[in-house]
Formats: sequence, C-alpha cells, structure tokens
Amino acid sequence: MVFLRNFKKFTSKEIFTQIIEIGESRREWYLNKFEFDAKLTRRVKDYKIWTDDNHAIEIFEYISIEEKINYIHQNLVKGMIVKSAEQYVFSSAIDYADGI
Repeated sequence: MVFLRNFKKFTSKEIFTQIIEIGESRREWYLNKFEFDAKLTRRVKDYKIWTDDNHAIEIFEYISIEEKINYIHQNLVKGMIVKSAEQYVFSSAIDYADGI
C-alpha cells in the first residue's frame, strides 16, 4: 500500500506539471475534471488525478489474453479521453485494429 500511495502522489504531481508546462491541448478540460474531482473529497486540496480505490484482482485465470488487451485498450475510451483506442498515440490498439 505504501508503494501505491507514493506512486500516485509522485505521478499526480508529474502529470499536473506536464499538463501545465507542455500546454497539453486538452489542458482546460483536464484541469476542470481534476478540480471537480477534488471538490468531491476532503483529502485533496486542488486537483485530484487518481481514484481512491484500488481493486486489484488477479485475472490470469479468468480471461484470455485477447480480453486483457482489449480491456487495456478500452480504458481511455471509457474515460472519454479518446473516441476510439486507435486514436491514442501511445496505445498499441492500432496494431490490433484488424483483430487480435
């Protein structure tokens, strides 16, 4: 748990810094979302990037590798960051566009 807490703390600061310094094209959208999320909790003062929960489960025996890959690719779509997984520059989804 300490590792996860420290990871979230470090990456939150880095993500926020990068959004501000690089001038991410969706900067205002991100900042509004993170600010709104922070207002829903007392634990965060200005911007909340990570969720409080961590429901890590072992999925090795429950779903196929194809389902795991699809789940990972669809995270940004579900988060409304991109309309399709193939649009995300750092995703391998484009490599699987014709099927896994």
